[in-house]
Amino acid sequence: MKAHKKLKIATALSAVLTLSAGVNAADQVPTSKWGADDEIGAMNYITPSSVLTASKLIKQGKVYGLGMAVNKDTPAFRHRYFEVHTSQPEPKTFGTNKFTYVDDQIIGWTGVGSQINGLAHYGRDNVHYNGHKVSDFMTVTGVKKLGLEKVPPMVSRGVLLDMRPYFNQDIVSEGTTFNKKEIDAVAKQQGVDIQKGDVVLFCTGWSDLMGKDNERYLAGGPGIGVEGGKYLAEKGVIAVGADNWSSEAVPHEDPSLSFPVNQMMATNYGVHVLENILCDDLAKDQAWEFMFVLGHPLYEGSTQVQINPVAIL
Repeated sequence: MKAHKKLKIATALSAVLTLSAGVNAADQVPTSKWGADDEIGAMNYITPSSVLTASKLIKQGKVYGLGMAVNKDTPAFRHRYFEVHTSQPEPKTFGTNKFTYVDDQIIGWTGVGSQINGLAHYGRDNVHYNGHKVSDFMTVTGVKKLGLEKVPPMVSRGVLLDMRPYFNQDIVSEGTTFNKKEIDAVAKQQGVDIQKGDVVLFCTGWSDLMGKDNERYLAGGPGIGVEGGKYLAEKGVIAVGADNWSSEAVPHEDPSLSFPVNQMMATNYGVHVLENILCDDLAKDQAWEFMFVLGHPLYEGSTQVQINPVAIL
């Protein structure tokens, strides 16, 4: 199928997904505690003081890349695909040193592989964070509100919760939910507490399925439950993430709801969601807290972009 045909089909599917994303049309999207002009949500918790505190977690100078390499075979949500096309626009040489160059072109969706989902990505009945309506901010060339170019670099304390020992599973089963009980139990077992301004990541073993059983990988997954999402958001976390494509449990606790946790975190609390975050090396080293650094691509008007966040010990 030609790329432009793929794009038309994908755009139609995306529109259907957007229109069906609401939990309850009667619910009102709250006004941000940071004011009517706020577009970054919980990222407001990041301050010079919190960054300095996070930097004190660096003891070894060890760096972990948490993003995955992406190619045309990377399993992706529903309509999404991703390809890199390379070419030599000018194959001739330049100068006496015979300078040459190769260019890249990306064809596909930014929501493939490790990614950050912005506050323009999820909504309730087409109303997004801080009352911004899709009809007001969406254009074919990007969103005019809540775009990820507005979001500053994410530099904070990171906390990893390895859920596998708690459930005694190498790969935590799809649909398994992490609510207050499970979150507190694993945090206590690992000797960490979750604080305002944290990025909280969940290790579930789900990334082990990628490339081995893509059908199962994309069909569901373990993750945060509704109670757990609210618990973390009210603690003041700035982002949550997991080593799967949804970060929340699929199938959901209530089968009548569609992605209620992602919706609630973004729409009600302004919390960003990270997906497909590789955490095995951190878990292997029992690195439960670390300095988390993310400087994402500033594609103006984007609702989600691919990322390679870094954990530093």
